[in-house]
Amino acid sequence: MLPSRVITTREVPTALPGFEHVRRYRDAAKNVVVAKLLPGDFYVTREEEMLDTVLGSCVAACIRAPRLRVGGMNHFMLPRPSGAGADAWGDVGSRATRYGAASMEQLINRILSNGAKREELEVKVFGGARVLAAVTDIGNRNIEFVRDFLKKEGIKIVAEDVGDVYPRHVQYLPHTGKVRVRHLSGGQKQGVASREEKFLKGLEAEPVSGEIDLF
Repeated sequence: MLPSRVITTREVPTALPGFEHVRRYRDAAKNVVVAKLLPGDFYVTREEEMLDTVLGSCVAACIRAPRLRVGGMNHFMLPRPSGAGADAWGDVGSRATRYGAASMEQLINRILSNGAKREELEVKVFGGARVLAAVTDIGNRNIEFVRDFLKKEGIKIVAEDVGDVYPRHVQYLPHTGKVRVRHLSGGQKQGVASREEKFLKGLEAEPVSGEIDLF
């Protein structure tokens, strides 16, 4: 039996500072480095990478600066924490990026910090399905939030695939702007719903950790 092939750091480019925790690997079949995003993650790259995530009621914003070929993606389940002050914007600098308000700020700011200009940003939005039937329509809240956030920031959405009742497998290539979206059904749909329900139950039971700085 042949030994397992070892992926070297030369084959997987070093991530930008602050993104070392994101799981990245080379997909030999597609010959591309893949960054796998989980709920609460965001990721920015200057390399020719594929950003991959699965969305149910969660939303992902895919944002890039075409001129610089730099861009990224986030993945969040709630716009902001519930409870006192949840309906206000509040201080996003004190929120972990598992919430949309901080996640959107951080994603945009990290792209701008790489030399991009706000007016050149290209945004595509995905997710927000109604997969958690037992609770409020979180997906629709997420869609309304991200649209309102980008409108206030003066950033136009150029494409979106949101809402409905099916989860989505999203693969984004920031260096080209191309997005592959696959709608999931059957057992895959149930699996996504179960994972999101579990994540949601633990989301606000945990303290908001990992204070972040805006720049």
